[in-house]
Amino acid sequence: MRNLTLRQFRAVQAITDTGKIVNAAKMLGLSPPAVTIQLRQVEEELGIALFDRTAGGMRPTAAGLAFVETAQLLDERLRLLRDQIDSIKGLRIGSLKLGVVSTAKYFAPRMMAAFMKEHPDIDMRLTIGNRSEIIANLKSHDVDIALMGRPPRDIPVRASAFGDHPLVIIAPPDHPLVDVRDISKERIAQEHFLIREPGSGTRISLEIFLGELPGRLDDLGIEIGSNETIKQAVMAGLGVAFISAHTIASEVEAGRLVILDVVGMPIRRQWFAVSRADRAASPAMATFHDFLMRKGAMYLPLFGKLYPDTPPHPP
Repeated sequence: MRNLTLRQFRAVQAITDTGKIVNAAKMLGLSPPAVTIQLRQVEEELGIALFDRTAGGMRPTAAGLAFVETAQLLDERLRLLRDQIDSIKGLRIGSLKLGVVSTAKYFAPRMMAAFMKEHPDIDMRLTIGNRSEIIANLKSHDVDIALMGRPPRDIPVRASAFGDHPLVIIAPPDHPLVDVRDISKERIAQEHFLIREPGSGTRISLEIFLGELPGRLDDLGIEIGSNETIKQAVMAGLGVAFISAHTIASEVEAGRLVILDVVGMPIRRQWFAVSRADRAASPAMATFHDFLMRKGAMYLPLFGKLYPDTPPHPP
């Protein structure tokens, strides 16, 4: 394996990303025969095929996936080296790829703007997705730090809490439970819920909350793919929703949504900054992590204004 080159790693990665030799060649600025030669040299060096040639394109084998994972690690190490050299030279601190789950998009841009104002020498890129997408981005090294409510368990990560994440149940202003105090779990479970897709952080928390009620999880409710659509559906009277309080500040203040007074609510989780434990933190990552620990909570919506009379619920 000592004869492998960076160009060969990048050629195999490009083939994996595009699915075809010709597309990989365009990505790399090479001719298709040149990419084919590089792939053949790698496979001869390793003594194993990296791709299955199918009618639908090039499909990486198990060996191909392992090879690409190493290529991604090499890219990360080279980027870290570049950032460290630039920092030593006093040019800039580096770059940062930030990923946030969709619920965090309500505060992440303000947080990001404040950080960039303090550190204009750091180039930042923001990626927003659902929980599964952001975890996949962590796995593939497409984000450096992810902001989410529940750190993943299937990859080694470093996770640091930087603020409270309250979860509540909302209803339209004319709902019959709006003026009811201390609504029991059994009573709220009778309502029609609008829910996020399986695997989302709020969906997992709702399943935990209702899990002790026999049979309730068998028909949890109607799945809706975004918090914005869920809020609109609740306002239209289609049901109630279990949702992050950080997504509903403007609607509650405007009187378009109401937080129901359910026993055991709000459920207070935490927001975490998550990065892979099996990679070194770059100077930019360390700087952003320090910013989150010092100031991250300042940029979360003020939940007390929406629900001032409810004592904290232990996690």
